[in-house]
Amino acid sequence: MKHIPKAELHCHIEGAVVPELAIQQAIKYQTDISDILDGDHYKWHDFTSFLKAYDTVANLFRSEEDYAQLAETYLNSIAQTGAIYSEIFISPDHAMAAGLPPKAYISGLAEGIRRAEANTGIICRMIIVGVRHLGAENVEKAAILAASRPHELITGFGMAGDERFGKVKDFARAFDIARDADLGITIHAGELDGAHSVRDAVTHIKPTRIGHGVRAIEDMDLVKEIADKQIVLETCPGSNISLSVFPSLAAHPFKKLKDAGAIVTISSDDPPYFKTSLSKDYENIASTFGFGDNEMVGFTKNAIHAAFVEDKIKDKLLAQLGFNT
Repeated sequence: MKHIPKAELHCHIEGAVVPELAIQQAIKYQTDISDILDGDHYKWHDFTSFLKAYDTVANLFRSEEDYAQLAETYLNSIAQTGAIYSEIFISPDHAMAAGLPPKAYISGLAEGIRRAEANTGIICRMIIVGVRHLGAENVEKAAILAASRPHELITGFGMAGDERFGKVKDFARAFDIARDADLGITIHAGELDGAHSVRDAVTHIKPTRIGHGVRAIEDMDLVKEIADKQIVLETCPGSNISLSVFPSLAAHPFKKLKDAGAIVTISSDDPPYFKTSLSKDYENIASTFGFGDNEMVGFTKNAIHAAFVEDKIKDKLLAQLGFNT
């Protein structure tokens, strides 16, 4: 489906490390990662073991150039399959755990973004995320960093991690800090936890976008509220199936949410861990639900309208779709 222009709002850059690159980094830093690899795939069996594998791989990136290479590699790869825009979630907590200060981490990623745009034309922005299971204080620190605008390519703030930890309202102050700095607001909810987690996010955080949000389908009144408030859902179908949120793509509520008026987009989350990619997710959504090219481009349009990027860039991207702004 290379002919369909694509835009991604939900990808964790540390989760975009393909196994080949992880092996290169493991050799570079003389680290044994055999316990998380099964041939050319990552090995995990539930969300907790997935996080362990994720953190192990993230620790293999320890310099500005490591992160420049990672961002460039990922963005080049999706550009080759038709992506014109990407937003990546970045985690200063992971960088600091590997011994890299936030400024150097962000600088490295920005260099990779610059290289990829020069190579392919793809445009990218960064969203700083706090890690929920590290606690409210850590998430607030991430929000303060984001609010300081350490780089012009940082345009949003969000929260990732294990959504089963703590209560959404405990993190409200972090989002207030980010909102006061005019950053775009997104939050993971309604993935592993049910519709109530989405409702809590809508009530206490008031985001313009929700990462995943698919469990809202368990409460159709909530779906209507999301649709009425035009809160955009960053759906990640391949991720949801791999993590057994739903048993199959046919059982995924993507089309039901769309038909109920929710604004849905397509993203890959942590693609190599879930044996997917942005292109595969587009292809699988189209084939499973029978969407034509115009409808698929419509999902890209949804993403661009919801992007945390300057209006002039949105206009440029929309023009590539053939849509008027």
